[in-house]
Amino acid sequence: MTPHTPATPPAGSFADPRETWNARFAKPGLHYGAEPNAFLVRESARFAPASRILSAADGEGRNSIWLAEQGHHVTAFDLSPVAVDKARRWAQERGVSVDFHVASVDEWDWAPGRFDAAVAIFVQFADPALRERLFSGLWRTLKPGGLLCVQGYAVKQLDYGTGGPGRADHLYTPELLRELLPEADWLLLQEHEATLHEGTGHVGRSALVDAVARKR
Repeated sequence: MTPHTPATPPAGSFADPRETWNARFAKPGLHYGAEPNAFLVRESARFAPASRILSAADGEGRNSIWLAEQGHHVTAFDLSPVAVDKARRWAQERGVSVDFHVASVDEWDWAPGRFDAAVAIFVQFADPALRERLFSGLWRTLKPGGLLCVQGYAVKQLDYGTGGPGRADHLYTPELLRELLPEADWLLLQEHEATLHEGTGHVGRSALVDAVARKR
């Protein structure tokens, strides 16, 4: 795929996301690699020691397992049971404990004030309505002073085709995140470009939005 070829989502990927992700995660290896997301690693320095952290749409566990290895108390969910099974086995192999669950955004119990931090890394299967429910839930489940870390593809990612849904309405802008979280104290909110090396799922020059919001 050339750098300026728009990504085309697989047929049916948005009509039946659970089966689409099951098929993707059933392949050998780790779709997004074994390393945690670099943005999350960098921004996790903001988390207090032994924080209670939620990792939403966690996939095969690369981020939740790494956070647990840093001493945090991590809960994670993903809509794909195939991914969650992989993550549980991987966590056991690495000798860490993560509270894994199979759930979609709408199935998850967004208990108020439960977590010190929440992370949502490339959660971009969500159309605008689902995305609004996702961010509402993430914000509700944070304690006062809690942090939300978000990284996703910017609209310019359509020019690169190096990952993502290939649909503008699923992509981020800083203005969109401000609208979704009007009460946030923004510690970081920027659009930029970087070269990603995350398994076979995110590879190459990419247009990104990074955000860290604090709940007042």
